[in-house]
Amino acid sequence: MIGIHGMAAGPLQPIPGDSVVSRQHPATADDPGAVTSRRWVLHIDMDAFFASCEQLTRPTLRGRPVLVGGTGGRGVVAGASYEARVYGARSAMPMHQARRLVGVTAVVVPPRGAVYGVMSGQVFDALRSRIPVLETLSFDEAFGEPAELAGASVAQVHEFCAELRALVRDRTGLVASVGAGTGKQLAKIASGLAKPDGIRVVSPAEQQQLLAALPVRKLWGIGPVADAKLRSLGIETVGAFAALPEVEAVSILGSSVGAALHRLARGIDDRPVAERAEAKQISAESTFEHDIVTLDRLRLAIDDMAASAHRRLARDGRAARTVVLKLKKSDMSIVTRSFTLPYATEDLATLTAAAQRSAIDPRELGPVRLVGVGYAGLSDVRQESLFPELDRRPELAAMVGEDLPEVDEPVLAAAGRGGHLGPEPSAAAPDGAATPGDDVVPGGAAAPGNGAVTSGVEHPPVEAAAPHWQPGTDVHHPGFGHGWVQGAGQGRVTVRFETRSTGPGPARTFAADDPALSRADPLGSLD
Repeated sequence: MIGIHGMAAGPLQPIPGDSVVSRQHPATADDPGAVTSRRWVLHIDMDAFFASCEQLTRPTLRGRPVLVGGTGGRGVVAGASYEARVYGARSAMPMHQARRLVGVTAVVVPPRGAVYGVMSGQVFDALRSRIPVLETLSFDEAFGEPAELAGASVAQVHEFCAELRALVRDRTGLVASVGAGTGKQLAKIASGLAKPDGIRVVSPAEQQQLLAALPVRKLWGIGPVADAKLRSLGIETVGAFAALPEVEAVSILGSSVGAALHRLARGIDDRPVAERAEAKQISAESTFEHDIVTLDRLRLAIDDMAASAHRRLARDGRAARTVVLKLKKSDMSIVTRSFTLPYATEDLATLTAAAQRSAIDPRELGPVRLVGVGYAGLSDVRQESLFPELDRRPELAAMVGEDLPEVDEPVLAAAGRGGHLGPEPSAAAPDGAATPGDDVVPGGAAAPGNGAVTSGVEHPPVEAAAPHWQPGTDVHHPGFGHGWVQGAGQGRVTVRFETRSTGPGPARTFAADDPALSRADPLGSLD
């Protein structure tokens, strides 16, 4: 595994298991690299995108186990660096569970959608310079079908993918894995096999063998309900499903999807690669095996669907203002209710509370067989929705009709310390004193140097930071430039001053009410 900072500048090498034919050595009929396909689809997937963006723009985090997501009691991991994944942490996992797995070295930072949006745009701009038509799936992945690869050999496709990865890395500093196959499904499976930091080209000769061994759940379009139905019939692999007569597949999964899924299982995937219109609503829904007849069970289902839709919202990179609850009754009639917030947010607790406000007791409505939660009124994420002080306002809780969960402070570095990010507990000393190598700036303007430049104003100890500095917040200082809050507490705030271009920067500790510190646009970290 190679972190962003450890990427070599030379040509990329194939991962083990790839068949590659160099341009200097013509392929023979017996050479796997000579296999050609009339059509090659690529799936480009950025490696640990959210965490990689944080490590890129905050160089101190490079090589460390980074968890991106909410820090509250109901916080969810939006992204995990590969250093964190070694411990078992992964996206969509409850943050408290990920923290337990990684331990005290975990660095938890709130998501910065504005940064991810700009970086995503830079990645796609680089890709479009080689592949004019991209079908983007989210912030960090896309399909492409380069016209120049029509009829190309496996070796030629591999070489194209290597050039594409190098282009993305050179222009953005980020790492992409690329998969290639004769259709979208195989390309996506291949990119998963290529991770991290690699290339995998699935040739027509091997695709059926590769598909056959996969769990049937891996087949595009097979969800939990269909998976359970197939498994109950003893059909556990894609190969077993492909071996069924098509008419039987249709009888099991229905006429609308059965035939299409059966074709995919047999490696037949002629779906075109096309630009996608931006979604107006992002949602998730589930049909339950047994009707929901109690409010408590309905609320649990709403929580699950709100979290599922939120994962898609996070990958989309936008915030939502309107929350829609969809309930399908046992008589197949549908009831929808919506609630509109005073501002767009991507905070899971706020969105879930809004969905719960619309819940109707099944004892009054009737048995419920399907629950769905959708997010609409989508807009680009800005800092206000990434650091949702508004979400803690009592008036919002009143609007939503119930108390919103408080946003917990980040895990303390040690007993008695203020909130702190990262595996360097010394950065936020319990008595507010400077730690070795860091300058304390008690107040007023300051300039870089070996010692602190103070205003001469003595600040007495304070019980709480004012203003409230949340770890992970982007800040600006007229003397030190752009930085981010690494720790805060006991009237002090520790800021790490660094951006994408600076390399690891110094940490400085200030009085929490220092007027020289101000909130900054997160995009300043891209400089």
